[in-house]
Order: sequence, then C-alpha cells, then structure tokens
Amino acid sequence: MNGKTIIAVGTAVAMIAGLCACGSSNDNAGDDSQGKVYYLNSKPEVVDQFDELAKAFTDETGIQVDVVTATMADYETTLTSELAKSNPPTTWTMSPNDLSKYKQYLTPMQDTDVYKNLTDAGKASAVQDSENVYAIPYVQEWYGIIYNKKIVKDYCSKEYAVIDSADDIKDWDTLKAVAESMMEHKDDLGLQGAFATPSVENSDYYRFTAHMIRPAEYFEYKDNNTTFMSEITWKYLDQYKDLYDLQVATSPGDAKTDATSMSYEDVTAQFSLGEVAFYPNGVWAYSQIKGNDVADEDLGMLPYYMGIPGEENYGPGVIMDNQWVINKNASKADQEATLKFIEWVQTSDEAKRIVAKEMGFAMPATTYGDDAQPDNPLVDQALAYQKEGKKYIRSFELPSLAWQKDFGGALLEYVQGTNDWDNVKDVITNEWKSTWEANEKAAPGSLPAQKEFTE
Repeated sequence: MNGKTIIAVGTAVAMIAGLCACGSSNDNAGDDSQGKVYYLNSKPEVVDQFDELAKAFTDETGIQVDVVTATMADYETTLTSELAKSNPPTTWTMSPNDLSKYKQYLTPMQDTDVYKNLTDAGKASAVQDSENVYAIPYVQEWYGIIYNKKIVKDYCSKEYAVIDSADDIKDWDTLKAVAESMMEHKDDLGLQGAFATPSVENSDYYRFTAHMIRPAEYFEYKDNNTTFMSEITWKYLDQYKDLYDLQVATSPGDAKTDATSMSYEDVTAQFSLGEVAFYPNGVWAYSQIKGNDVADEDLGMLPYYMGIPGEENYGPGVIMDNQWVINKNASKADQEATLKFIEWVQTSDEAKRIVAKEMGFAMPATTYGDDAQPDNPLVDQALAYQKEGKKYIRSFELPSLAWQKDFGGALLEYVQGTNDWDNVKDVITNEWKSTWEANEKAAPGSLPAQKEFTE
C-alpha cells in the first residue's frame, strides 16, 4: 500500500471536520418526562459509533440521546453558541485545561456513581479544583516513542549495531546511540532516517507541545511534591531539547523546511511505510498505521527517554484529556438522564463492545475488564509496562491551547535558526505564569488542585 492510502485517511477526517456541525437525532426518541441527553461530541472520527451508542441506549431505556459532532476547528465556537441556547447540550467534551472557561456551567460529580466507577488513575485525572470534581475521563490513552520492531531487529543483525535487541533500549544514552548509528547506516538499512520528522506544522505540533513536554512537567512536579505549579522553572527542559535535537538530526530531509511543510499525515506516512524506525506519538496513531507496511506484531512503544534522572523506572505517558461534564443549566430530568447514559456506557456489555472494539477506546473504569479492551497492539505495548511494574508518566494540566501554539511557534523559530533555545524557554515559562493568572482571574478557584504528588 502506498503513501496515498495514509493521506486519504487524514483527508477523510479533515473533510468531516470541515463540515458544519452534524449529528443524529435518535429515530426511537423516548418519553421526554424521563429527560433526554444532548451530547456535543468533539471526535469526528467516531461519530458513527457514538450514534450507535445513542441508539442502543434509547432502545434499552427509552431515553432520547442526540449526538451532535462539531467541526474540529470550530468546536469551541460551536459549544459557546450552543450553551447560550434555551436547549443547550446536557454534556460535552472538556479538556482539563478548560475548567476556567466552563466552570460556571458545570455540576460537581464527585458523589455520582459515574465518578465512583473510575479507576484510581481515572479519578486522579478527573478535572477538579480544590473542592469539586467537574469532569470525568472517558478514554485513557498512552503516548511515547512508537518503533518498528522489524527495522530494529534488522539493525541488530548488523556488525555495526550498538545493541543486541530492542530490549536493550532502556535509557536515553542507548536510544541516542541507536538513532545516530541508524542514521549513519541508513542506506544499508534501506531507511530515510531513524526518527520521523519532528514537524511543528499546525496538525502536528501537539506531539511536542502537549505530549513530549509532559515528562519535564511531571518530574518537576515530583521534585516539588505537588500536582500543580502556577509558576514553573522547566528544570528538565535541556533534556527535552536533547530529544528534540536528536529527532531533527536523524530525520529524513531538511528539518528547517520540513518543520512546517510536512503535515501529520505526511509524518505518519514516514513511519507507516517503513521509512523510519521511530515515531513519537500515541496509541491513537494505530488507525493510520495499520494496513500499511508495518505489521501489528512489529509495533512497539518506548517511553520518552530524554535523560531525566529516574525516567528508566517509568513507562509511556498516560493522558485522559477527553472528559465528560454535566450541564447544571439543563433540567434536573435531563441531568439525571445524562448521568444514566454515562453510567450505561461504563457498565453495559453492548456499550463496552462499541467503545472498546469499534471506537478502540480504553475506558478508565473499573467495570472494563480484560475482555473490554481495544484491539490495538500499541495499547497492548503500553499496558505491558504496567505488568512489568513500571509507573506511567501522568499528564498534568497545561495552561491553554494558545500556550501550546506559542510553544510550537518558538520551536519553529529554533529549528529554522531565526531564534535561539533561550527564547523557547522564555516563551513557555512566562506564558505559563501569565496564562494561569488569567485563568484564575476569569474564574476564581478554577486552577487545578494543588495536592501532594502521587504516582
């Protein structure tokens, strides 16, 4: 299969995302006296599956569920507009970064069964301030450095190899040595590079500004025994820089131009077509990788090794940014119906089938056992670290999407040589402080809970 296949997948999603808000009104609408559910969905790649969930719930309970999927680019605008209407969404997807924006609409959830059904990790990641839980995660995802086991095995058979097997890559020094060795011998290995291009184009910068930065945040919080800091020093930013520099140095082409000319689909194609060995991303990338030149059994995942002391004791990062809320401005009947729907998604065998097998989601609920996990080899790889006794790097809150975008802009200036690394540090340090201050001013008490650090 050629690269056009992968690009077509991304184009299809983009076309869906470019449409106006779309969705379904359940044909088997129930009795309004029971309340109803209106869900504003932010994931267009699973809109059909959410419609299937809605229909199955209505068939079983008689409660109407309407799912509307807003365009990705206009989700926040659509949500703001819908919340102002007389019949607003009863639930929607909220990121942990957005509590200050929507706290005024939210009902506390810590006393509900849907919160109690969460795993310990799910509870730890639920959106909360110092007093209340306002949102609960519905999908648990992992991210790190995806790698091609077949390429690494081929490399290990060469006399110039610096490792005997992929199992030897357990720290930053080894990862760096392998990537540089692969780059030196890429022609013999039939590769374009060792790492996929570290693009910071609009569709791709999240890999570096929302994910790869998380270990630096995590370990600084750990050092300070806290789960939130409104001011941060970025103690481990030099280690982050080392990993980013390694990707620039060992990627195909000219990173200065490719940093903005290559899209998410282009970069994913480099890995999916076997052109590179390593690709930093998350388990969600499997849907674009599968069916191309990397077999399921050849997919592996490494943590983000970058040289932070103690990182070898951890597995990949875990993230739960997609979370459900309950609109306190909805009628009591609609709020109760919405809670019933969410609890049904957590507990129903039919919902488990749709969520795990059709959506490919790992639900952070104790009700989802081993038989209700997605058929995704990257999820299997991530979970293997837990079985080895490794801890996951938790994804703590970031200030805002604007902070991430400005971080990406500073990275672009750095890789293109128009500014230096000190500018990257200045941007993310100063804007971290000013953004949290603005969030607190906009919604007092909405800052993330500052608790004793737990893993």
